[in-house]
Amino acid sequence: MFSSKKRLNNAYKNAKTVTFNNTSKFILFSDCHRGDNSFADDFANNRNIYFHALKHYYNEGFNYCELGDGDELWENLSFSSILNAHKNVYMLLKQFHKENRLHMIWGNHDMVYRNPNYVKKYLSTYFDPKVGKDVELFNNITYNEAIILKHEGTKQELFLTHGHQADWWNFLFWKWSRFLVRILWKPLNVMGIADPTSPAKNYTELIKVEKRAKKWIAENNNLLTIFGHTHRPRFPEPGDIAFFNDGSCVHPRSITGLEIENGAISLIKWHIATKDDGTLQIVRTLLEGPVNLIDYRT
Repeated sequence: MFSSKKRLNNAYKNAKTVTFNNTSKFILFSDCHRGDNSFADDFANNRNIYFHALKHYYNEGFNYCELGDGDELWENLSFSSILNAHKNVYMLLKQFHKENRLHMIWGNHDMVYRNPNYVKKYLSTYFDPKVGKDVELFNNITYNEAIILKHEGTKQELFLTHGHQADWWNFLFWKWSRFLVRILWKPLNVMGIADPTSPAKNYTELIKVEKRAKKWIAENNNLLTIFGHTHRPRFPEPGDIAFFNDGSCVHPRSITGLEIENGAISLIKWHIATKDDGTLQIVRTLLEGPVNLIDYRT
């Protein structure tokens, strides 16, 4: 499939459907790029912010949707090194999964997860040195290319996918990109030199991806669509092309995401703020919304 239109059509056709209503609560994050806690691990800077936010959403009864590139499997050869670096995060995600509140999408940096056998082999269990044997992690978990959230009452659909379908290089040639990242861009990244093939670090590519996405959405009756991939948060006004982006968890000193609650959608940011007495705290800031989802229906 050589066109972004065909790739997005295919993702929509094969998407997993999750029904919801106005009592349902979802938090959408993407592009965590969880790594091995080395100098190249972009997630490490925000891991305390992310864990605090994730714990909040778990305690408040939210479903967690991860829209791809959760694990950084271009720079890192194995999931086990990532698990060991951020074990508290995965233990909390395990709790979401046990309660059927975890919905996972694969992106280009964790595209190996589109293979169910790979997922079963590496994510079902992990070795626990405390007991000296393998114990359960994400038993029977499935990764999807896309998810459709379908409202039980209004039948409105929200199309969730990573978004690299609109980026031909990172969809078709992801293995070549992965090779370049591991051999070339990972050491250069430590020195502050960005990978030019990444839309998150190349503004020209970012605009191209967003343009293709908007064209596809417009051709599909302004279907409310939520991407990750570019790392740029987007929150349109009702009446505009319904193209949302939850941003990323590797912004400098903050993470962004989209909340769905009470039939409405909001763009939020979690970051560190200074209190009057000089101590630090992690706070949630509302950036856009809430706007009723039905207002985007055409």
